[in-house]
Amino acid sequence: MDEERRGTWFGFGFCGFGQALGSGLGRQVHSPEPVRMPGGSVDVCRVSASWSYTAFVTRGGRVQLSGAAGGAADGYTDACASEELLVLLRAGPGAGAELQAWAPGSALRGEPLWSHAVQEAEHGPNRDETQAGLLPLLPCARAYVSPRPSFYRPLAPTLRARRLELGAEHALLLDAAGQVFSWGSGRHGQLGHGTLEPEPEPRLLEALQGLRMAEVAAGGWHSVCLSETGDIYIWGWNESGQLALPTKSLAEDGKTTAGEASGLDEDGSEVKRVSAGEDGAPAPFIAVQPFPALLDLSPGSEAVKVSCGSRHTAVLTRTGELYTWGWETDPGFIYGSSSPSLTHSWCGI
Repeated sequence: MDEERRGTWFGFGFCGFGQALGSGLGRQVHSPEPVRMPGGSVDVCRVSASWSYTAFVTRGGRVQLSGAAGGAADGYTDACASEELLVLLRAGPGAGAELQAWAPGSALRGEPLWSHAVQEAEHGPNRDETQAGLLPLLPCARAYVSPRPSFYRPLAPTLRARRLELGAEHALLLDAAGQVFSWGSGRHGQLGHGTLEPEPEPRLLEALQGLRMAEVAAGGWHSVCLSETGDIYIWGWNESGQLALPTKSLAEDGKTTAGEASGLDEDGSEVKRVSAGEDGAPAPFIAVQPFPALLDLSPGSEAVKVSCGSRHTAVLTRTGELYTWGWETDPGFIYGSSSPSLTHSWCGI
């Protein structure tokens, strides 16, 4: 959102802890509802959602927590919420700033668990409020903050980072040239290098070389990126249909499972087959996709934004259509197609 079009934020999905401001407790929000900030202010420029709580940042510099963690404080420009830590960027004198790590249950009272002064050279010149939402990548683009020690992690000087996203066990980086790098655990194929091996340092995604990417997003154990032409590439774990590929739950739907077989397809994806009854043919499903796969939306749709939850994915098109797929909030039901069913999600229009 920019200064001219501030728009409105909407939340939907599981709200058992009151993660959506004004939603109350113990309920599910099945369709998008506008955020209702205390005092009637809806001037939100940044939303960062963890599983049990959400951090909202207004253009006036106020951080408001809602859900299992509560509290509010003034003087902040960005927030990054996780179950382990709440990381905030506090505005400082001049071009300086302070990075702070808080316990989510602290209600933002007392002192942070950890703080780091971000000097002018690190903070970068002329950062205005329309650039809010850079965390976990610091505005200097030379370091990022992790919810686990060590909190402050420098990046190699050769990496000209434009955006950085953290999954549960991996990281994605988009550089200034539109190239994607990944590192961390690869046991669910979330790194996109065609193996399940970990990578200790950022490694270029060779499968996407020659394609300029505009967006990246990291789920718990899956990854998504958008090209500058609006194409969607997705890879990693497909346990809940978060890749919009055939899932085990859908393959088993209405069938009696007698056994299971697995193997690697030509593109390296782990394809399994669930044996049906005597009259049924084996139904294939994809458990892990270790290479980026091109995903088609409806004909003519051009994706412009992408976001991931732990086990779901959301894509916004240039014409304002919102596609979602992955984990469904109804107990015992996993949804694996591009329909509006999400677990705790946020969008701003």
